[in-house]
Amino acid sequence: MKAAPIKNLSELKRLKQEIERQAQVQAEQEAARLQAQRLAQAQQQLFARSVGPVRPLASKHRQSRPVAAAPPQPVPVQHRLDEEAVMREALSDEFDVETLLETDEALSFRRPGLGPDVVRKLRRGGWRLQGQFDLHGFRREDARQALADFIREAHKNGWRCVRVVHGKGLGSPGKTPVLKGRVQSWLVQKKEVLAFVQARPAEGGAGALVVLLAPVGAPPSARSGF
Repeated sequence: MKAAPIKNLSELKRLKQEIERQAQVQAEQEAARLQAQRLAQAQQQLFARSVGPVRPLASKHRQSRPVAAAPPQPVPVQHRLDEEAVMREALSDEFDVETLLETDEALSFRRPGLGPDVVRKLRRGGWRLQGQFDLHGFRREDARQALADFIREAHKNGWRCVRVVHGKGLGSPGKTPVLKGRVQSWLVQKKEVLAFVQARPAEGGAGALVVLLAPVGAPPSARSGF
């Protein structure tokens, strides 16, 4: 369709103004586009300077590198050794001590490798008593732990001969010694104990034991040299 002919100067003037207005709008739009482009480029450059050099990720078609397995948790060696030591120190009530006791009247005990003269010397008072522990008033479980602690500390202190009082059982039902057999069984299980005998009458008689302890720091081969 042909444009309508311009009839007068007024229409020509309006047409010119309209053309100028459209040209100005186009110029403003182009300027806005260029400004947005420059801003985007500036932001990209700023980001590139911030993160530094960037390497492209490996293609998903490439063979991926194996992921290193997590290192194993450290084994608490010292804790395990402590637990094993506690188990070794634990005294059992099921230990059959009668198979290890001497078949004399007092049912004495000596480690293999020790001669009978050690027991005779111990019974005659050949070693000076350096301490004693009285189990009167202890319940069985408490007595077991208390005796183990006493023997360990006595040996650590370098004591060689101690007395353990277990009582004669005069106040127990049937007038039988409740702890006597238990104490013998517990002492046999302690590595620090070399021998024991029933105490002499002046030292407690049937209500006590005289215990010979190993010397501190002596190797096993030297503990039988009496």
